[in-house]
Amino acid sequence: MKKNIVKIFLIHICALVSLLGWTPLAKAAPAKNVVTTKKITTTRKAAPSPKIYTASKTITTRSQLSSALGLMKSAQYPQAANAFLSLSKRGDLASERSQIKYYLGLSLMEMNLNQAAAFQFVDVIKNGDQRWTRQAIENLLIVTDRLGDETLLNYAIQRIDVNQVPTQYRDMLYFRLGEIKHKAGLHQEAVQLYNKVGEQSRFYFSALYGRGLAQAEAKQPDLALQSFKKLLDTRSTAKVTDTNRVAAQLSIARTYYQKGSWEKSIEAYSSIPRDSVMWHEALFEKTWAMLRAARFRSTLSNFQTLHSTFYEDAYIPETLLLRSIVYLYICKYDEMEKTVGLFETQYGPIYAKMNQYLSQNHSSEAYFQEVNKAYITKKDPESKKSFSIPYNAIKHIAEEGDVRRTYAYLKKLSDERKIIEENPNLKSTPVGAYATRIVNNRLKSARSVIGDMVKANLLNMRAELRDLNEQASFIRYEMINGKKESLKKRITGKDLAEDGNSQNQDRSFYIQNGYEYYPFQGEYWLDEIGNYHYLGKQSCE
Repeated sequence: MKKNIVKIFLIHICALVSLLGWTPLAKAAPAKNVVTTKKITTTRKAAPSPKIYTASKTITTRSQLSSALGLMKSAQYPQAANAFLSLSKRGDLASERSQIKYYLGLSLMEMNLNQAAAFQFVDVIKNGDQRWTRQAIENLLIVTDRLGDETLLNYAIQRIDVNQVPTQYRDMLYFRLGEIKHKAGLHQEAVQLYNKVGEQSRFYFSALYGRGLAQAEAKQPDLALQSFKKLLDTRSTAKVTDTNRVAAQLSIARTYYQKGSWEKSIEAYSSIPRDSVMWHEALFEKTWAMLRAARFRSTLSNFQTLHSTFYEDAYIPETLLLRSIVYLYICKYDEMEKTVGLFETQYGPIYAKMNQYLSQNHSSEAYFQEVNKAYITKKDPESKKSFSIPYNAIKHIAEEGDVRRTYAYLKKLSDERKIIEENPNLKSTPVGAYATRIVNNRLKSARSVIGDMVKANLLNMRAELRDLNEQASFIRYEMINGKKESLKKRITGKDLAEDGNSQNQDRSFYIQNGYEYYPFQGEYWLDEIGNYHYLGKQSCE
Protein backbone atom coordinates (compact mmCIF):
# COMPACT_ATOMS: atom_id res chain seq x y z
CA MET A 1 0.00 0.00 0.00
CA LYS A 2 1.24 3.43 -0.78
CA LYS A 3 1.98 5.86 1.99
CA ASN A 4 -0.36 8.56 0.80
CA ILE A 5 -3.46 6.37 1.05
CA VAL A 6 -4.39 7.60 4.51
CA LYS A 7 -4.18 11.25 3.52
CA ILE A 8 -6.33 10.63 0.47
CA PHE A 9 -8.88 8.91 2.65
CA LEU A 10 -9.18 11.88 4.95
CA ILE A 11 -10.38 13.86 1.94
CA HIS A 12 -12.86 11.29 0.62
CA ILE A 13 -14.60 8.28 2.19
CA CYS A 14 -13.85 5.87 -0.65
CA ALA A 15 -10.12 6.13 -0.05
CA LEU A 16 -10.74 4.79 3.45
CA VAL A 17 -11.68 1.46 1.93
CA SER A 18 -8.53 1.49 -0.17
CA LEU A 19 -6.46 2.06 2.99
CA LEU A 20 -6.96 -1.49 4.20
CA GLY A 21 -7.59 -2.94 0.77
CA TRP A 22 -10.60 -5.14 1.62
CA THR A 23 -12.82 -6.46 -1.15
CA PRO A 24 -15.50 -9.07 -0.55
CA LEU A 25 -14.83 -10.82 -3.83
CA ALA A 26 -11.26 -11.57 -2.77
CA LYS A 27 -12.59 -13.08 0.46
CA ALA A 28 -15.58 -14.76 -1.17
CA ALA A 29 -17.03 -17.62 0.84
CA PRO A 30 -14.59 -20.48 0.41
CA ALA A 31 -15.81 -23.69 -1.08
CA LYS A 32 -14.98 -25.44 2.17
CA ASN A 33 -18.15 -23.91 3.62
CA VAL A 34 -20.42 -25.50 1.03
CA VAL A 35 -21.33 -29.07 1.84
CA THR A 36 -24.07 -31.38 0.75
CA THR A 37 -26.85 -32.71 2.94
CA LYS A 38 -27.46 -35.63 0.64
CA LYS A 39 -26.05 -39.07 1.38
CA ILE A 40 -22.31 -39.02 0.80
CA THR A 41 -21.46 -42.51 -0.32
CA THR A 42 -19.79 -43.69 -3.47
CA THR A 43 -21.05 -47.06 -4.53
CA ARG A 44 -20.42 -49.03 -7.66
CA LYS A 45 -23.17 -50.69 -9.62
CA ALA A 46 -22.96 -54.44 -9.86
CA ALA A 47 -20.32 -55.22 -12.47
CA PRO A 48 -20.13 -58.32 -14.64
CA SER A 49 -18.52 -61.23 -12.86
CA PRO A 50 -14.74 -60.66 -13.04
CA LYS A 51 -12.63 -63.07 -15.03
CA ILE A 52 -8.91 -63.72 -15.35
CA TYR A 53 -7.46 -63.54 -18.83
CA THR A 54 -4.05 -65.17 -19.15
CA ALA A 55 -1.80 -66.36 -21.94
CA SER A 56 -0.02 -68.70 -19.53
CA LYS A 57 -0.34 -72.37 -20.38
CA THR A 58 0.96 -73.48 -16.99
CA ILE A 59 -1.83 -75.20 -15.08
CA THR A 60 -0.39 -74.09 -11.71
CA THR A 61 -0.31 -70.42 -12.74
CA ARG A 62 -3.86 -70.50 -14.12
CA SER A 63 -5.00 -72.19 -10.92
CA GLN A 64 -3.37 -69.54 -8.73
CA LEU A 65 -4.97 -66.70 -10.71
CA SER A 66 -8.38 -68.37 -10.56
CA SER A 67 -7.99 -69.04 -6.84
CA ALA A 68 -7.21 -65.37 -6.13
CA LEU A 69 -10.23 -64.30 -8.16
CA GLY A 70 -12.40 -66.82 -6.34
CA LEU A 71 -11.37 -65.36 -2.98
CA MET A 72 -12.41 -61.91 -4.19
CA LYS A 73 -15.75 -63.16 -5.50
CA SER A 74 -16.48 -64.78 -2.13
CA ALA A 75 -15.73 -61.48 -0.32
CA GLN A 76 -12.54 -62.79 1.32
CA TYR A 77 -10.81 -59.55 0.44
CA PRO A 78 -7.73 -59.71 2.72
CA GLN A 79 -6.85 -63.17 1.42
CA ALA A 80 -7.56 -62.11 -2.17
CA ALA A 81 -5.43 -58.97 -1.80
CA ASN A 82 -2.50 -60.97 -0.45
CA ALA A 83 -2.81 -63.45 -3.31
CA PHE A 84 -2.94 -60.72 -5.97
CA LEU A 85 -0.03 -58.85 -4.35
CA SER A 86 2.10 -61.98 -4.50
CA LEU A 87 1.15 -62.62 -8.13
CA SER A 88 1.89 -58.99 -9.11
CA LYS A 89 5.53 -59.46 -8.16
CA ARG A 90 6.12 -62.45 -10.40
CA GLY A 91 8.21 -61.83 -13.50
CA ASP A 92 6.59 -64.65 -15.47
CA LEU A 93 3.20 -62.86 -15.20
CA ALA A 94 4.29 -59.52 -16.69
CA SER A 95 1.65 -59.73 -19.43
CA GLU A 96 -1.09 -60.23 -16.81
CA ARG A 97 0.24 -57.60 -14.37
CA SER A 98 -2.29 -54.89 -15.33
CA GLN A 99 -5.33 -57.06 -14.58
CA ILE A 100 -3.69 -58.45 -11.43
CA LYS A 101 -3.02 -54.90 -10.20
CA TYR A 102 -6.57 -53.92 -11.13
CA TYR A 103 -8.10 -56.74 -9.07
CA LEU A 104 -5.70 -55.95 -6.23
CA GLY A 105 -7.04 -52.40 -6.29
CA LEU A 106 -10.64 -53.64 -6.19
CA SER A 107 -9.88 -55.88 -3.20
CA LEU A 108 -8.25 -52.99 -1.34
CA MET A 109 -11.23 -50.74 -2.15
CA GLU A 110 -13.57 -53.24 -0.55
CA MET A 111 -11.50 -53.02 2.65
CA ASN A 112 -11.69 -49.18 2.55
CA LEU A 113 -7.95 -48.99 1.94
CA ASN A 114 -8.52 -46.33 -0.69
CA GLN A 115 -5.02 -44.83 -0.77
CA ALA A 116 -3.40 -48.22 -1.34
CA ALA A 117 -6.05 -49.00 -3.97
CA ALA A 118 -5.40 -45.71 -5.77
CA PHE A 119 -1.76 -46.64 -6.28
CA GLN A 120 -2.77 -49.89 -8.02
CA PHE A 121 -5.08 -48.08 -10.44
CA VAL A 122 -2.37 -45.50 -11.19
CA ASP A 123 0.03 -48.34 -12.01
CA VAL A 124 -2.52 -49.86 -14.39
CA ILE A 125 -3.01 -46.50 -16.13
CA LYS A 126 0.76 -45.98 -16.45
CA ASN A 127 1.20 -49.48 -17.94
CA GLY A 128 -1.02 -48.38 -20.82
CA ASP A 129 -2.84 -51.71 -21.21
CA GLN A 130 -6.00 -50.51 -22.95
CA ARG A 131 -7.96 -53.56 -21.78
CA TRP A 132 -7.86 -52.27 -18.19
CA THR A 133 -7.14 -48.53 -18.42
CA ARG A 134 -10.76 -47.35 -18.61
CA GLN A 135 -11.88 -49.41 -15.61
CA ALA A 136 -8.81 -48.31 -13.64
CA ILE A 137 -9.55 -44.62 -14.33
CA GLU A 138 -13.19 -45.04 -13.26
CA ASN A 139 -12.22 -46.63 -9.97
CA LEU A 140 -9.41 -44.12 -9.44
CA LEU A 141 -12.05 -41.39 -9.67
CA ILE A 142 -14.06 -43.12 -6.94
CA VAL A 143 -11.22 -43.67 -4.45
CA THR A 144 -9.69 -40.21 -4.94
CA ASP A 145 -13.11 -38.64 -4.43
CA ARG A 146 -13.44 -40.59 -1.19
CA LEU A 147 -10.00 -39.44 -0.07
CA GLY A 148 -10.23 -35.85 -1.27
CA ASP A 149 -6.77 -36.22 -2.84
CA GLU A 150 -6.83 -33.49 -5.48
CA THR A 151 -3.50 -34.49 -7.04
CA LEU A 152 -4.55 -38.03 -7.93
CA LEU A 153 -8.07 -36.85 -8.79
CA ASN A 154 -6.71 -34.41 -11.36
CA TYR A 155 -4.41 -37.14 -12.67
CA ALA A 156 -7.44 -39.37 -13.33
CA ILE A 157 -9.70 -36.67 -14.73
CA GLN A 158 -7.16 -35.51 -17.30
CA ARG A 159 -6.99 -39.03 -18.74
CA ILE A 160 -10.66 -39.85 -19.04
CA ASP A 161 -13.25 -39.47 -21.79
CA VAL A 162 -16.50 -38.24 -20.23
CA ASN A 163 -18.56 -40.19 -22.72
CA GLN A 164 -17.00 -43.45 -21.53
CA VAL A 165 -17.76 -42.80 -17.87
CA PRO A 166 -20.79 -44.65 -16.45
CA THR A 167 -23.79 -42.39 -15.89
CA GLN A 168 -23.67 -42.67 -12.09
CA TYR A 169 -20.22 -41.04 -12.01
CA ARG A 170 -20.74 -38.24 -14.51
CA ASP A 171 -22.05 -35.66 -12.04
CA MET A 172 -18.95 -36.14 -9.93
CA LEU A 173 -16.76 -35.82 -13.02
CA TYR A 174 -18.53 -32.67 -14.27
CA PHE A 175 -18.19 -31.05 -10.85
CA ARG A 176 -14.50 -31.92 -10.49
CA LEU A 177 -13.78 -30.73 -14.04
CA GLY A 178 -15.61 -27.49 -13.19
CA GLU A 179 -13.38 -27.04 -10.15
CA ILE A 180 -10.25 -27.52 -12.27
CA LYS A 181 -11.38 -24.97 -14.87
CA HIS A 182 -12.43 -22.58 -12.11
CA LYS A 183 -9.04 -22.72 -10.41
CA ALA A 184 -7.38 -22.13 -13.79
CA GLY A 185 -9.41 -18.93 -14.22
CA LEU A 186 -11.49 -20.36 -17.09
CA HIS A 187 -14.74 -19.11 -15.62
CA GLN A 188 -17.09 -19.63 -18.58
CA GLU A 189 -15.93 -23.20 -19.11
CA ALA A 190 -16.32 -23.82 -15.39
CA VAL A 191 -19.91 -22.49 -15.45
CA GLN A 192 -20.79 -24.79 -18.37
CA LEU A 193 -19.47 -27.82 -16.48
CA TYR A 194 -21.20 -26.86 -13.22
CA ASN A 195 -24.46 -26.55 -15.19
CA LYS A 196 -24.23 -30.22 -16.20
CA VAL A 197 -24.43 -31.46 -12.59
CA GLY A 198 -27.88 -32.96 -12.01
CA GLU A 199 -30.26 -31.74 -9.29
CA GLN A 200 -30.33 -35.16 -7.64
CA SER A 201 -26.56 -35.33 -7.36
CA ARG A 202 -24.79 -34.96 -4.03
CA PHE A 203 -22.59 -32.39 -5.81
CA TYR A 204 -25.53 -30.20 -6.89
CA PHE A 205 -25.39 -27.63 -4.08
CA SER A 206 -21.63 -27.25 -4.38
CA ALA A 207 -21.98 -26.92 -8.15
CA LEU A 208 -24.55 -24.13 -7.74
CA TYR A 209 -22.23 -22.33 -5.36
CA GLY A 210 -19.23 -22.85 -7.65
CA ARG A 211 -21.20 -21.52 -10.61
CA GLY A 212 -22.14 -18.36 -8.74
CA LEU A 213 -18.58 -17.81 -7.56
CA ALA A 214 -17.19 -18.29 -11.09
CA GLN A 215 -19.71 -15.78 -12.42
CA ALA A 216 -18.83 -13.26 -9.71
CA GLU A 217 -15.12 -13.63 -10.47
CA ALA A 218 -15.90 -13.17 -14.17
CA LYS A 219 -17.49 -9.81 -13.24
CA GLN A 220 -21.02 -11.01 -13.93
CA PRO A 221 -22.65 -10.12 -10.59
CA ASP A 222 -26.22 -10.29 -11.87
CA LEU A 223 -25.76 -13.87 -13.08
CA ALA A 224 -23.96 -14.69 -9.83
CA LEU A 225 -26.92 -13.39 -7.84
CA GLN A 226 -29.25 -15.67 -9.80
CA SER A 227 -27.10 -18.68 -8.96
CA PHE A 228 -26.76 -17.84 -5.27
CA LYS A 229 -30.48 -17.07 -4.95
CA LYS A 230 -31.29 -20.40 -6.58
CA LEU A 231 -29.05 -22.14 -4.05
CA LEU A 232 -30.82 -20.25 -1.26
CA ASP A 233 -34.24 -21.25 -2.62
CA THR A 234 -33.28 -24.92 -2.78
CA ARG A 235 -32.31 -24.77 0.91
CA SER A 236 -35.27 -22.64 2.05
CA THR A 237 -36.74 -25.49 4.13
CA ALA A 238 -33.43 -26.38 5.79
CA LYS A 239 -32.55 -25.16 9.27
CA VAL A 240 -31.35 -21.56 9.48
CA THR A 241 -27.76 -22.60 10.25
CA ASP A 242 -27.57 -25.04 7.32
CA THR A 243 -24.14 -24.57 5.76
CA ASN A 244 -25.37 -24.34 2.17
CA ARG A 245 -28.11 -21.90 3.12
CA VAL A 246 -25.80 -19.59 5.07
CA ALA A 247 -23.11 -19.78 2.36
CA ALA A 248 -25.72 -18.66 -0.19
CA GLN A 249 -26.81 -15.74 2.02
CA LEU A 250 -23.22 -14.67 2.56
CA SER A 251 -22.46 -14.88 -1.15
CA ILE A 252 -25.52 -12.79 -2.01
CA ALA A 253 -24.34 -10.11 0.42
CA ARG A 254 -20.84 -10.14 -1.08
CA THR A 255 -22.18 -9.92 -4.62
CA TYR A 256 -24.29 -6.88 -3.74
CA TYR A 257 -21.15 -5.36 -2.21
CA GLN A 258 -19.33 -6.10 -5.47
CA LYS A 259 -22.10 -4.22 -7.32
CA GLY A 260 -21.80 -1.26 -4.93
CA SER A 261 -25.34 -1.80 -3.62
CA TRP A 262 -24.42 -1.06 -0.02
CA GLU A 263 -27.92 -1.08 1.51
CA LYS A 264 -28.88 -4.38 -0.15
CA SER A 265 -25.55 -5.82 0.93
CA ILE A 266 -26.18 -4.75 4.53
CA GLU A 267 -29.66 -6.28 4.43
CA ALA A 268 -28.29 -9.59 3.11
CA TYR A 269 -25.53 -9.69 5.73
CA SER A 270 -28.13 -9.03 8.44
CA SER A 271 -30.04 -12.19 7.46
CA ILE A 272 -27.17 -14.46 8.53
CA PRO A 273 -28.00 -16.06 11.90
CA ARG A 274 -25.62 -15.40 14.75
CA ASP A 275 -25.60 -19.13 15.59
CA SER A 276 -23.73 -19.77 12.35
CA VAL A 277 -19.95 -20.20 12.37
CA MET A 278 -19.86 -17.64 9.55
CA TRP A 279 -21.59 -14.90 11.55
CA HIS A 280 -18.49 -13.22 12.95
CA GLU A 281 -16.93 -12.99 9.47
CA ALA A 282 -20.23 -11.72 8.06
CA LEU A 283 -20.45 -9.06 10.76
CA PHE A 284 -16.96 -7.81 9.87
CA GLU A 285 -17.85 -7.62 6.18
CA LYS A 286 -21.15 -5.89 6.96
CA THR A 287 -19.13 -3.27 8.82
CA TRP A 288 -17.32 -2.42 5.58
CA ALA A 289 -20.66 -2.11 3.75
CA MET A 290 -21.94 0.24 6.48
CA LEU A 291 -18.78 2.28 6.20
CA ARG A 292 -19.20 2.62 2.44
CA ALA A 293 -22.79 3.71 3.07
CA ALA A 294 -21.45 6.37 5.52
CA ARG A 295 -23.32 4.80 8.44
CA PHE A 296 -20.66 5.60 11.03
CA ARG A 297 -22.72 4.93 14.15
CA SER A 298 -23.64 1.49 12.86
CA THR A 299 -20.02 0.85 11.98
CA LEU A 300 -18.89 1.66 15.51
CA SER A 301 -21.73 -0.42 16.95
CA ASN A 302 -20.44 -3.48 15.09
CA PHE A 303 -16.91 -2.89 16.33
CA GLN A 304 -18.19 -3.16 19.89
CA THR A 305 -19.13 -6.77 19.10
CA LEU A 306 -16.14 -7.60 16.90
CA HIS A 307 -13.73 -6.54 19.64
CA SER A 308 -15.57 -8.20 22.51
CA THR A 309 -13.87 -10.79 24.70
CA PHE A 310 -15.97 -13.53 23.09
CA TYR A 311 -13.76 -13.15 20.00
CA GLU A 312 -10.43 -12.58 21.70
CA ASP A 313 -8.91 -15.44 19.68
CA ALA A 314 -9.91 -13.88 16.34
CA TYR A 315 -7.15 -12.58 14.09
CA ILE A 316 -8.58 -9.32 12.69
CA PRO A 317 -5.88 -6.63 12.96
CA GLU A 318 -7.31 -4.37 10.25
CA THR A 319 -10.54 -3.88 12.22
CA LEU A 320 -8.73 -1.91 14.92
CA LEU A 321 -7.21 0.45 12.38
CA LEU A 322 -10.54 0.80 10.63
CA ARG A 323 -12.19 1.66 13.94
CA SER A 324 -9.52 4.29 14.63
CA ILE A 325 -10.09 5.83 11.20
CA VAL A 326 -13.83 6.13 11.86
CA TYR A 327 -13.02 7.91 15.12
CA LEU A 328 -10.69 10.19 13.17
CA TYR A 329 -13.43 10.98 10.70
CA ILE A 330 -15.78 12.08 13.52
CA CYS A 331 -12.99 13.80 15.49
CA LYS A 332 -13.05 11.44 18.49
CA TYR A 333 -9.31 11.73 19.08
CA ASP A 334 -9.22 10.26 22.59
CA GLU A 335 -11.04 7.11 21.46
CA MET A 336 -8.85 6.99 18.40
CA GLU A 337 -5.69 7.05 20.49
CA LYS A 338 -6.97 4.18 22.66
CA THR A 339 -7.76 2.09 19.57
CA VAL A 340 -4.40 2.66 17.87
CA GLY A 341 -2.71 1.86 21.17
CA LEU A 342 -4.72 -1.36 21.42
CA PHE A 343 -3.59 -2.36 17.93
CA GLU A 344 0.05 -1.77 18.83
CA THR A 345 -0.30 -3.60 22.17
CA GLN A 346 -2.13 -6.59 20.74
CA TYR A 347 -0.48 -7.11 17.35
CA GLY A 348 3.00 -5.73 18.01
CA PRO A 349 4.02 -8.80 20.06
CA ILE A 350 2.34 -11.09 17.51
CA TYR A 351 4.43 -9.56 14.73
CA ALA A 352 7.61 -9.89 16.79
CA LYS A 353 6.85 -13.53 17.61
CA MET A 354 6.05 -14.35 13.99
CA ASN A 355 9.25 -12.70 12.83
CA GLN A 356 11.31 -14.60 15.39
CA TYR A 357 9.80 -17.98 14.49
CA LEU A 358 10.21 -17.45 10.74
CA SER A 359 13.84 -16.38 11.17
CA GLN A 360 14.72 -19.66 12.92
CA ASN A 361 14.42 -21.68 9.70
CA HIS A 362 12.14 -24.42 11.07
CA SER A 363 11.32 -27.59 9.12
CA SER A 364 7.95 -28.26 7.48
CA GLU A 365 7.21 -30.75 10.26
CA ALA A 366 7.63 -28.03 12.90
CA TYR A 367 5.09 -25.81 11.11
CA PHE A 368 2.74 -28.78 10.81
CA GLN A 369 2.97 -29.49 14.53
CA GLU A 370 1.92 -25.92 15.29
CA VAL A 371 -1.23 -26.08 13.17
CA ASN A 372 -1.96 -29.61 14.41
CA LYS A 373 -1.98 -28.26 17.98
CA ALA A 374 -4.49 -25.63 16.85
CA TYR A 375 -6.97 -28.36 15.90
CA ILE A 376 -6.36 -30.19 19.18
CA THR A 377 -6.75 -26.97 21.18
CA LYS A 378 -10.43 -26.84 20.27
CA LYS A 379 -10.82 -29.67 22.77
CA ASP A 380 -8.14 -28.56 25.23
CA PRO A 381 -7.97 -24.78 25.87
CA GLU A 382 -5.03 -25.20 28.26
CA SER A 383 -2.75 -26.18 25.39
CA LYS A 384 -2.88 -22.61 24.05
CA LYS A 385 0.10 -21.89 26.27
CA SER A 386 2.30 -24.33 24.36
CA PHE A 387 2.32 -22.53 21.00
CA SER A 388 5.50 -21.12 19.46
CA ILE A 389 3.38 -19.14 16.99
CA PRO A 390 0.69 -16.88 18.56
CA TYR A 391 -2.51 -18.86 18.95
CA ASN A 392 -4.85 -16.44 17.16
CA ALA A 393 -2.48 -16.37 14.18
CA ILE A 394 -2.14 -20.15 13.91
CA LYS A 395 -5.88 -20.58 14.47
CA HIS A 396 -6.50 -18.20 11.56
CA ILE A 397 -4.18 -20.27 9.35
CA ALA A 398 -5.88 -23.51 10.43
CA GLU A 399 -9.17 -22.15 9.10
CA GLU A 400 -7.77 -21.40 5.63
CA GLY A 401 -9.39 -23.49 2.89
CA ASP A 402 -6.24 -25.10 1.50
CA VAL A 403 -5.03 -26.10 4.96
CA ARG A 404 -8.42 -27.49 5.97
CA ARG A 405 -8.75 -29.58 2.80
CA THR A 406 -5.29 -31.10 3.12
CA TYR A 407 -5.83 -31.73 6.82
CA ALA A 408 -9.10 -33.55 6.02
CA TYR A 409 -7.14 -35.74 3.59
CA LEU A 410 -4.59 -36.37 6.32
CA LYS A 411 -7.37 -37.46 8.66
CA LYS A 412 -8.64 -39.98 6.10
CA LEU A 413 -5.14 -41.40 5.75
CA SER A 414 -4.96 -41.75 9.52
CA ASP A 415 -8.30 -43.57 9.50
CA GLU A 416 -6.96 -45.90 6.81
CA ARG A 417 -3.89 -46.72 8.89
CA LYS A 418 -6.17 -47.34 11.88
CA ILE A 419 -8.12 -49.92 9.86
CA ILE A 420 -4.91 -51.83 9.25
CA GLU A 421 -3.60 -51.57 12.83
CA GLU A 422 -6.90 -52.67 14.39
CA ASN A 423 -7.16 -55.79 12.21
CA PRO A 424 -4.50 -58.33 13.35
CA ASN A 425 -5.34 -60.64 10.46
CA LEU A 426 -4.49 -57.84 8.04
CA LYS A 427 -1.66 -56.06 9.84
CA SER A 428 0.59 -59.12 9.99
CA THR A 429 0.18 -60.00 6.30
CA PRO A 430 2.28 -58.84 3.34
CA VAL A 431 -0.58 -56.70 1.99
CA GLY A 432 -0.98 -55.13 5.43
CA ALA A 433 2.69 -54.16 5.52
CA TYR A 434 2.49 -52.96 1.91
CA ALA A 435 -0.58 -50.77 2.55
CA THR A 436 0.95 -49.43 5.77
CA ARG A 437 4.08 -48.38 3.90
CA ILE A 438 2.01 -46.53 1.26
CA VAL A 439 -0.15 -44.78 3.86
CA ASN A 440 2.83 -43.78 6.00
CA ASN A 441 4.61 -42.27 2.99
CA ARG A 442 1.49 -40.32 2.03
CA LEU A 443 1.03 -39.17 5.64
CA LYS A 444 4.59 -37.87 5.68
CA SER A 445 4.06 -36.09 2.37
CA ALA A 446 0.74 -34.55 3.46
CA ARG A 447 2.25 -33.29 6.71
CA SER A 448 5.06 -31.67 4.73
CA VAL A 449 2.57 -30.03 2.36
CA ILE A 450 0.55 -28.66 5.28
CA GLY A 451 3.74 -27.39 6.92
CA ASP A 452 4.68 -25.53 3.73
CA MET A 453 1.17 -24.05 3.55
CA VAL A 454 1.43 -22.84 7.15
CA LYS A 455 4.78 -21.19 6.45
CA ALA A 456 3.46 -19.49 3.30
CA ASN A 457 0.41 -18.17 5.16
CA LEU A 458 2.60 -16.98 8.01
CA LEU A 459 4.87 -15.08 5.62
CA ASN A 460 1.82 -13.37 4.10
CA MET A 461 0.50 -12.44 7.53
CA ARG A 462 3.86 -11.02 8.55
CA ALA A 463 3.92 -8.85 5.41
CA GLU A 464 0.35 -7.72 6.11
CA LEU A 465 1.19 -6.78 9.71
CA ARG A 466 4.28 -4.89 8.57
CA ASP A 467 2.09 -2.86 6.22
CA LEU A 468 -0.58 -2.30 8.87
CA ASN A 469 2.07 -1.12 11.35
CA GLU A 470 3.12 1.47 8.80
CA GLN A 471 -0.49 2.54 8.34
CA ALA A 472 -0.88 2.81 12.12
CA SER A 473 1.99 5.30 12.16
CA PHE A 474 0.27 7.44 9.54
CA ILE A 475 -3.01 7.25 11.46
CA ARG A 476 -1.26 8.37 14.63
CA TYR A 477 0.26 11.28 12.71
CA GLU A 478 -3.18 12.36 11.48
CA MET A 479 -4.54 12.00 15.02
CA ILE A 480 -1.87 14.36 16.39
CA ASN A 481 -2.53 16.79 13.56
CA GLY A 482 -6.28 16.64 14.26
CA LYS A 483 -5.73 17.26 17.96
CA LYS A 484 -3.58 20.27 17.11
CA GLU A 485 -6.26 21.77 14.87
CA SER A 486 -8.93 21.11 17.49
CA LEU A 487 -6.81 22.84 20.14
CA LYS A 488 -6.37 25.87 17.88
CA LYS A 489 -10.14 26.16 17.52
CA ARG A 490 -10.63 25.95 21.27
CA ILE A 491 -8.09 28.68 21.86
CA THR A 492 -9.84 30.94 19.35
CA GLY A 493 -13.26 30.03 20.78
CA LYS A 494 -14.52 28.50 17.54
CA ASP A 495 -15.14 25.00 18.86
CA LEU A 496 -18.53 25.17 20.55
CA ALA A 497 -19.76 21.68 19.74
CA GLU A 498 -21.58 19.75 22.44
CA ASP A 499 -20.22 16.54 23.85
CA GLY A 500 -21.86 13.75 21.83
CA ASN A 501 -21.52 11.34 24.79
CA SER A 502 -23.34 13.53 27.28
CA GLN A 503 -25.16 11.47 29.88
CA ASN A 504 -27.86 14.14 29.97
CA GLN A 505 -29.05 13.26 26.48
CA ASP A 506 -32.68 12.10 26.37
CA ARG A 507 -32.86 8.33 25.76
CA SER A 508 -36.67 7.98 25.92
CA PHE A 509 -36.93 7.37 22.18
CA TYR A 510 -34.77 4.24 22.40
CA ILE A 511 -36.47 2.96 25.55
CA GLN A 512 -39.93 3.36 23.99
CA ASN A 513 -38.80 1.26 21.04
CA GLY A 514 -37.73 -1.74 23.11
CA TYR A 515 -34.09 -0.87 23.83
CA GLU A 516 -32.43 -0.90 27.21
CA TYR A 517 -30.01 1.93 27.86
CA TYR A 518 -27.10 1.75 30.26
CA PRO A 519 -23.47 2.88 30.02
CA PHE A 520 -20.99 0.23 28.88
CA GLN A 521 -18.58 -0.60 31.70
CA GLY A 522 -16.38 -3.24 30.06
CA GLU A 523 -18.52 -6.33 30.62
CA TYR A 524 -19.79 -8.45 27.73
CA TRP A 525 -22.78 -10.76 27.90
CA LEU A 526 -23.52 -13.35 25.24
CA ASP A 527 -27.10 -12.21 24.66
CA GLU A 528 -25.85 -8.66 24.03
CA ILE A 529 -23.45 -9.63 21.24
CA GLY A 530 -24.60 -8.03 18.00
CA ASN A 531 -27.05 -5.71 19.78
CA TYR A 532 -24.80 -2.79 20.68
CA HIS A 533 -25.75 0.66 19.40
CA TYR A 534 -23.32 3.55 19.40
CA LEU A 535 -25.24 6.74 20.31
CA GLY A 536 -22.43 9.31 20.23
CA LYS A 537 -22.12 11.91 17.50
CA GLN A 538 -19.24 13.56 15.74
CA SER A 539 -17.22 16.19 17.53
CA CYS A 540 -16.00 17.99 14.43
CA GLU A 541 -16.99 21.64 14.05
